[in-house]
Amino acid sequence: MATTPFDSQLYRELFHDAEIGSLFSDSAEVRAMMLVEGALAKAQGSLGIIPELSAAFLERSAREIQVDPGGLARETGANGIPVPALVAAMRKAMEAPEHAQYLHWGATTQDIMDTALALRLRQVLALLEKRLVAILNGLADLADTHADLPIAGRTWMQVATPTSFGAIAASWGMPLFDLRNRIDQVRAACLNISLSGAAGTSAAYGPRALDLRKALAEELRLGCPDTSWHSARHGIAGLAAWSTQISASLAKIGEDLLLMTQSGIGEVVLTQGGSSSTMPQKQNPVSPSLLSALARHVIGANSVLQSAAIHRQQRDVAAWMSEWMALGQVLMATGRGLSVTENLLGQITPQEDAMRAGIDDGRGLIYAEALQFRLTDRMSRPDAQAAVKALCQEIIADGGNLKEAALAKWNDPALSALFTPEAQLGLAPSEARAFAAKVHG
Repeated sequence: MATTPFDSQLYRELFHDAEIGSLFSDSAEVRAMMLVEGALAKAQGSLGIIPELSAAFLERSAREIQVDPGGLARETGANGIPVPALVAAMRKAMEAPEHAQYLHWGATTQDIMDTALALRLRQVLALLEKRLVAILNGLADLADTHADLPIAGRTWMQVATPTSFGAIAASWGMPLFDLRNRIDQVRAACLNISLSGAAGTSAAYGPRALDLRKALAEELRLGCPDTSWHSARHGIAGLAAWSTQISASLAKIGEDLLLMTQSGIGEVVLTQGGSSSTMPQKQNPVSPSLLSALARHVIGANSVLQSAAIHRQQRDVAAWMSEWMALGQVLMATGRGLSVTENLLGQITPQEDAMRAGIDDGRGLIYAEALQFRLTDRMSRPDAQAAVKALCQEIIADGGNLKEAALAKWNDPALSALFTPEAQLGLAPSEARAFAAKVHG
């Protein structure tokens, strides 16, 4: 197995996300850093910090010259950072030392790398948002279509009281709806330029430092922070936490579907599944399992990113390196989870007969709570609870049916109305439809 299955030739169709992966390739990172160097030169030329002619040359060259990421590896390994090698390679490729001398003027490596990261994260977030919207629409359709379809609600892995499949779909969707609404906060926190110089003071730019930050931000269409974020990593940590919450919410869908499709339950059938190497009858729930596995990986990598928010002094390359190793995997896994979920929602086929069988196995015990509350019109709640519990224990031990036992004991035909799933759905149908209306707006 490859060190990371996300880029493995063998496992890439399982774990890899092509769109996210293209933004976390070496070539994408180098190209983004080059664009930042060009935009910085252009902004500096407009303010007279460097000669305007040189600025124009540098900006154009940054878009046109080619730099092989592999050619930067040796110096990056020696320096611990790629920008010194990149700047040297760009200057060599430009073949114009009179202009190239102004490349990377007054900036530090972290300025270039963090700003280049922001450029790529802007595209990543656009992809994640698009997929979130598609998933929410799919869940809204499920919730609306199946708002009244009864299914057993379960707690502690045991049948509890009835709910509806539409309400379950809505419960899957509401966390994702809230996370979708938080995306602008995530953007504001992490889509910012960095231009603070060696120790975060921007001293190399003198009195034009703030003007230059604003000019660079406008050129790149990124936010312009008031202070350095070299050691203030809350934006990256917040992005990781947000991504982790998405992945965990998707894993909830996966875990529920694993249980619903389980042999002997069969409340849902998936139209696509995986094959067994030896058992021809099996259709394995690959996608739900993958969602659970991806979330577990994201949760682990997120802990690295949260700890990387602890930066020593004005810059801390050890903590910063931790981000490099973990952030791409968090976003790759989150993106892959969203893509898998979007496809999975179209495979879900509810099985009404199996759902109704799961509600009532013939003994009617799922209606015990409803019966005890109904009996409070004639006795105290503790007495009603004790009486119904005693009936349930008799039925479990000796057989029988709770409805018949209740009618025999209290001789009240009106109690019959309690013993249908539809009578016990409560707010489930309305909550399912409310979620669908919220999504469809």
